Amino acid sequence: MAPQTPKTSKVLANKNGTNSSNKKMKQSSLLSFFSKSPSATNSKTGSTKGKLFLSSSRDTTAVNSSSDTTSSSRQKQKVPEEIDLERSVDVIQQTNKTPIGKSSTKSTQLDDSTADQPESTEDSIIDDSLELNASRRGKRRVNYAESDEDDEDVPLSSSSKKPKLFTVDSDEDDDYQPTKQELKDEKALEKSDDFLAGDDNDFIDDDDDILELSSKRKVTKPKSKRKMIEVTRKPQIKPNVPKPKGKTGSNFTKHNEERYYWLVDEKDAQKRPISDPEYDPRTLYIPSSAWAKFTAFEKQYWEIKSKMWDCVVFFKKGKFFELYEKDALLANSLFDWKLAGNGRANMQLAGVPEMSFEYWASQFIEHGYKVAKVDQKESMLSKEMREGSKGIVKRELEYVLTAGTLTEGDMIHSDLATYCLAIREEPGNFYAHDDYSTDEKSYPDRIFGISFIDTSTGEVQLIEFEDDSDCTKLDTIMSQVKPKEIILEKDNLSSLANKIVKFNASSRPIFNEIKPEVEFYDYEKTYDVLTSDDSEYFKNVDNWPEILQTYYKDQKKVGFSAFGALLYYLKWLQLDKSLLSMGNMKEYDPIRSQNSLILDGITLQNLEIFSNSFDGTSKGSLFQLFNKAITAMGKRMMRRWLMHPLLNKDDINKRLDSVELLMSDLELKDNIESVFSRLPDLERMLAKIHTCTIKVKDFERVIQGFEDIETLLLQLKDSATELKGALNIFFNEVPKSLFGNIDTWKNAYNREKAQEEGIILPHRGIEPDFDKSLDEIQTLEDELNELLNEYKKKLHTNDLCFKDSGKEIFTIEIPVKAVKYVPSDWVQMAANKSTKRYYSDEVRILARSMAEARETRKVLEEDLRRRLCKKFDAAFMDTWTPTVHAISNIDCLLSLAKTSESLGFVACRPEFVDEVDETTGEKLNGFMRFKQLRHPCFGLGTTIAKDFISNDIELGNGKPQLGLLTGANAAGKSTVLRMTCVAVIMAQMGCYVPCESAILSPVDRIMTRLGANDNIMQGKSTFFVELSETKKILDLATRRSLLVVDELGRGGSSSDGFAIAEAVLHHVATHIQSLGFFATHYANLGLSFKSHPQVRPMKMAILVDESTRNVTFLYKLEDGQSEGSFGMHVATMCGIAKSIVDNAQTAADKFEHTTRIIKEKQIATSGIKGEIVEIPFGLQSDFVRIFNGDGVNNTVLGTGEGVLIYDNNVKRNAIQNIFKLIEDI
Repeated sequence: MAPQTPKTSKVLANKNGTNSSNKKMKQSSLLSFFSKSPSATNSKTGSTKGKLFLSSSRDTTAVNSSSDTTSSSRQKQKVPEEIDLERSVDVIQQTNKTPIGKSSTKSTQLDDSTADQPESTEDSIIDDSLELNASRRGKRRVNYAESDEDDEDVPLSSSSKKPKLFTVDSDEDDDYQPTKQELKDEKALEKSDDFLAGDDNDFIDDDDDILELSSKRKVTKPKSKRKMIEVTRKPQIKPNVPKPKGKTGSNFTKHNEERYYWLVDEKDAQKRPISDPEYDPRTLYIPSSAWAKFTAFEKQYWEIKSKMWDCVVFFKKGKFFELYEKDALLANSLFDWKLAGNGRANMQLAGVPEMSFEYWASQFIEHGYKVAKVDQKESMLSKEMREGSKGIVKRELEYVLTAGTLTEGDMIHSDLATYCLAIREEPGNFYAHDDYSTDEKSYPDRIFGISFIDTSTGEVQLIEFEDDSDCTKLDTIMSQVKPKEIILEKDNLSSLANKIVKFNASSRPIFNEIKPEVEFYDYEKTYDVLTSDDSEYFKNVDNWPEILQTYYKDQKKVGFSAFGALLYYLKWLQLDKSLLSMGNMKEYDPIRSQNSLILDGITLQNLEIFSNSFDGTSKGSLFQLFNKAITAMGKRMMRRWLMHPLLNKDDINKRLDSVELLMSDLELKDNIESVFSRLPDLERMLAKIHTCTIKVKDFERVIQGFEDIETLLLQLKDSATELKGALNIFFNEVPKSLFGNIDTWKNAYNREKAQEEGIILPHRGIEPDFDKSLDEIQTLEDELNELLNEYKKKLHTNDLCFKDSGKEIFTIEIPVKAVKYVPSDWVQMAANKSTKRYYSDEVRILARSMAEARETRKVLEEDLRRRLCKKFDAAFMDTWTPTVHAISNIDCLLSLAKTSESLGFVACRPEFVDEVDETTGEKLNGFMRFKQLRHPCFGLGTTIAKDFISNDIELGNGKPQLGLLTGANAAGKSTVLRMTCVAVIMAQMGCYVPCESAILSPVDRIMTRLGANDNIMQGKSTFFVELSETKKILDLATRRSLLVVDELGRGGSSSDGFAIAEAVLHHVATHIQSLGFFATHYANLGLSFKSHPQVRPMKMAILVDESTRNVTFLYKLEDGQSEGSFGMHVATMCGIAKSIVDNAQTAADKFEHTTRIIKEKQIATSGIKGEIVEIPFGLQSDFVRIFNGDGVNNTVLGTGEGVLIYDNNVKRNAIQNIFKLIEDI
């Protein structure tokens, strides 16, 4: 006989005095061992308690078979097969995107005597004595579990038909199996009182994590035609408790409505009804009488939900997220989630597995809802280890997610930034009491403060600015930012500002109107919150980001208040501490007039820079052409580059040098691309590291990404390739500290484990507590292996092994042939045709110890992960952020190179000439030369092969600076206008241009007036929009600006429109002296400027067939004035009836003839003799201002009134223009 294996101290401590009682224990589930409540010892039910019976028409093998005799006697008769009641720990593993209850298989029905029992307990708890029993008060939930791949765990009949397992739910997933809606007999349900709920005050938490012992059991997908088995329960003695009234079937609905009567007429926390103008939809009033009746779990839920009434609250319950009452009904309505018939904790519920939270949360958000995530802060096992078994698991609101504040990577579907913006408006004299010396006339029309954040990266930007009556700057900023979510102070914004915000917001935006001062913090309140004792953003004012200190010290109250509103909203979302503490803040500059080409909001829209005018998407836009960056942060940076093309000649050439290098050196380009293609979204992941919410695998990807960057830098350093221009500058911007910081992380923990298994395993000696935990687990494993070897000898077989199944870890799997040697005190846990699984007292105790040890290790791992995140985040501003910024810029250069290559033949590098007056040092007027220019976006994103008709563009420097463009409708005038602007943007981005040659001076601003569009959202008519845009052109254009004006004046009458068009064109050509095109259908406009030296008549070439009124468009730009607009021809080509067109032509001829006769008659009756010379009205105006006004100056009475830059060179050119007009007269 082999020597007996010594018992461990833990086994001995629990074995003394328990042998006799343990020998009497019958079969029960693992839950029986870990349950809190003491088991009943009724002799009449002792042998059947905790078992289910499967009826079978074939001979069955009893599971509880302690002898061959018993087994054989059972095989001779048709008896129900016993199944452990609490044995089932596996749930049907549905896809991550399928909520519980949406299975395609038919639901198995409960026996009428046991279905749909009320539930008042929440989480089953392990008691201190480690006694195991199957008693579960008030619980009767059913699940559809599946067998293992080899069906080794579940004792089923030997029927050839493979029935679908039907088992009682485990603690992990018990709360999400809905009651059967197809119950045939409701009266029978009402008689069901075997498992009655206890008193509400006895409600305890039965969280999933109670018995989370080890790895999950593998399950297979259900076979297509598996037959369901109806499960019945063996009769038991009914407990002596009152029968519930009206809590099953339709009666539950009635009871539920009575219990939650205060939900019928909703009121906010201040008891205001929905009809009240001051009603707050974010809160809910719950009467005190209702609070008194709540169970502990209900109180926990409603304390959160009452403050998040307008949110869909995902309430963590074990391994599931539950939705209750209104939220559950909403999920049922939107996504067809199955509702539990009698609810849980007296509430309607629906739920999904925790792994699908991000998917379903994003679905709600896409429908415009806010999602609140309430998570468990501990498992039930860790709670019991810490403070005992009473009470419920601690849960807290983790955060609230909205469409504009997404932080989870799987929920963010775009690499581009999504912004949440707060805005405040004040009148222009807001600071009047602070500065009495300011002249009242110098006050601006209004002052705005704006602050916005990209929550995925934690970047905050704020700005305070003065604006005009048309809110021009606000329009530009909103067009650039395109916020998804806007925070407004109630009744603060003016009507125009409100319309601009709504018009320029992203698609389906979210608007949040919050209360003044209390929620939309003012200047003083914002400071108080930032400096309060419980503030965890910054240690003190000296640690504030520089921009915050500047705004506070300079008392920019409007901008500081806008940040305060953002601060409040982030606090409400529970995102403030994690995001603001990063200190990633800066001032937003929408113009960057000193170093960038200015594109205002109107120009961004008219030129379709970021979105087309057809469906609002990026298809066919210039951004789509440039958006070829490899990394996500590179794509976001490219959008910023496109908003602010360069202005300085040297900066542009540096980019062009780098683009040229990348296009010529394919090896260098491939090396950079290969590294960048492996990089994750480092910018967003750094934000998650700061908040300590990053997953271990993602943390490892971040370190690997920076290692790849380090390797690339070392390769370039050793390479013979000489980096040029901006590429060299950006690589040198990578901090030298990167090399030292990344070295400290190369061996900080087991990298292979982190990458493959997602766990952080530090090297031994670094974390003593963690080492101790691992040693304890190893010791327990060794003891278990010793026991297993002993059992192999005792049972005379070497085929014994430990198997885990869900929460049941280290069950002893024994082949059927050795079952006869199993000691009588072993408890059978499961069986199949070839093996059975048991627990011995020793293994049961060690399994419990192993569960606790693993829980301890889990806590230590989480603490270690947090400490590693904090350590890594210490170099956030000094090392990681500058590195990411440099990599983003380099990626943009790669994108420019790819874009240049994609232009096809022919494309060229643009040449920039910045001419300066040698005498005065002032810049000379701009010019541009494009030979055979094509539109780069033509055919973008399509497979249609069409030839684009190229054109030459020549403006300035010996040629007239303005082209007066006339031509037939649909002849291509607008295309030429947009093509010229896009070519300038591409050149100043540092990209090649689709033409044979390009020579130009840097353009400081592009301004457009295109199309006949009204703006209903902003309350502006077509003519109003035209003149508003024209006014901005006259106010802001300079001699280096590019202007594109199309069809000015057509919103008014013929005489009014013509007069306005003539006056604007004369002022621009004579005094502002900008480059550009002026497209018009006013044929007589060309006559007024036929002698102007800076206006060049041009037209779009066409071929006309008068007999058929057919027009062939040649799309070629040429000198001269068009013969007309050919409106009748275009009408015929569009299919308008010939009779209608003929009548229109007759009316037009008569009108033209009558007009000519009237004009000749006026001349004849005027008494004027000799040749009549018409002096342009613009020239007449200049005469009056020169001789009767302030002369050639940009004053109110001067010739250059309103001109932004009117220096000596501009004045000299203006005088020359005037004299040239006089000479030609």
